[in-house]
Amino acid sequence: MKQQFISLLKATGRRGMDTVIDYLDKGGFFEAPASINRHLCRDGGLAEHSLNVYRMAMMLREQTVAMRPEVADSLKEDSVVIAALLHDVCKSNIYKKALKWRKDAQNRWEQYDTYEADYSRFPAGHGEKSVIMLLRLGLDLSNDEILAIRWHMGAWNLPFQSYEDKCNISEANEHPLTVILQSADLLASHILER
Repeated sequence: MKQQFISLLKATGRRGMDTVIDYLDKGGFFEAPASINRHLCRDGGLAEHSLNVYRMAMMLREQTVAMRPEVADSLKEDSVVIAALLHDVCKSNIYKKALKWRKDAQNRWEQYDTYEADYSRFPAGHGEKSVIMLLRLGLDLSNDEILAIRWHMGAWNLPFQSYEDKCNISEANEHPLTVILQSADLLASHILER
């Protein structure tokens, strides 16, 4: 899985990708869970989730381009690869293994292994944090890729008191890559990974 992930990223030929791959490798990306209590809460879950999002996004891209060929330029394969595989780079190095208690089926207490998240090092949000991290690592991102990664959660983490954010997401959703990534992430996390 890790080698496929790295091969896909390297195949983009994007400037700065080697630095990103090095960070992912050293920052625990390939060992991290996708979440702490939802989808793929296990070692390696984050890389698995990202590959699922990639596969789903490529299927959506293929079907969309077949039905609307004029959007092909807005859905370049390299952009789909980058956005799908790196949308959750913000989750690198935030999860720590933890031992917790819960009631079992017989209502007895049992310990179980899980994870806790520590957002204190760089509390910059979710999608926006991924964008910032990738840019700081020197990855050359297009505007469409930035918007797709920033808004990949759709309105789920939108502070609805912000008129500006409501306007921004409306504009971002005019970009096909943003909608493809949002859809692929939702399908992967809520259907494939349950």
